Amino acid sequence: MIRLAQVLIEGTLIGLVYGLVAISFVVIYRASRIVNLAQGEVLVVGALMLWTFTYGLQSQGWAVPLVVSLALTAAACIAFGLILERFVFRPLISQPAFAIFMASIALLIVLRGAAQLFWSAESRAFPAILPEGTFTIGPFPLSVPLVIGGAFSLCLSLLLHAFFTRTRQGLRLAAVAEDHRTAMSLGISVKAAIATAWILGTLVATAAAVVLLSGRVISLEVAQIGFKALPVALLGGLESIRGAPLAGVLIGIGEALAMAYLDPYTNGAASSLLPYLVMIAVLLVRPQGLFGWKRIERL
Repeated sequence: MIRLAQVLIEGTLIGLVYGLVAISFVVIYRASRIVNLAQGEVLVVGALMLWTFTYGLQSQGWAVPLVVSLALTAAACIAFGLILERFVFRPLISQPAFAIFMASIALLIVLRGAAQLFWSAESRAFPAILPEGTFTIGPFPLSVPLVIGGAFSLCLSLLLHAFFTRTRQGLRLAAVAEDHRTAMSLGISVKAAIATAWILGTLVATAAAVVLLSGRVISLEVAQIGFKALPVALLGGLESIRGAPLAGVLIGIGEALAMAYLDPYTNGAASSLLPYLVMIAVLLVRPQGLFGWKRIERL
């Protein structure tokens, strides 16, 4: 029984990290109706930029405080998000969904190649941004970074939900997501709204990288987290920010249970397949997800 409880706790914490990555999908989709399949690569690039502004500068003899490194990374992420929106997806506004889908696949390949070109494919130590170690509650050891990351995921989802539903700028983004032409008729700048969404998506993805990689190792393979988080975003609903953490918990617990009880009999395949089986089931049974809007476009 203790083992089962430990598996459930670990699955919940990992699932909340998945939910944090899924939020980066949702904030982009809510304003632009774009499912960015390259979001995992965006996360890796953000993480590598943080590495550059910490260990990279230190290796060149620059002693940069952590706060300054984080500020530089945030500025670089804002610029990165604007570049992606301006030169990749803005020309595709009002284009068929299939064209946008193919552009996201092309972006995935380009970002992966660019990361390998500028930073190489070698693994490297990631800065320890969050406190390390574990603490125990009764018989259960808990990872400090995962607990902090889970709490951050919940708080961020609530803040972003309030932003999208209670602020003028957030409501403008929602109007753009509903219909570009109607939003323009109301005097809303579609281009500015979509650019804002891409900035938020890039910043959230980089925050997820900090939670996921703090004190660990970064490599190009980390981008696979994007494909694990996509089923989470679909399950919660591509328009629902608050649904992302809940869906992440469901996927994380399912994956943890499969890893503990099914992987020994399936050579590790069960936990790897589970998120994608869930994704297929969601698309077949309830394509809008648990909390998504009823009207969505299928690619």
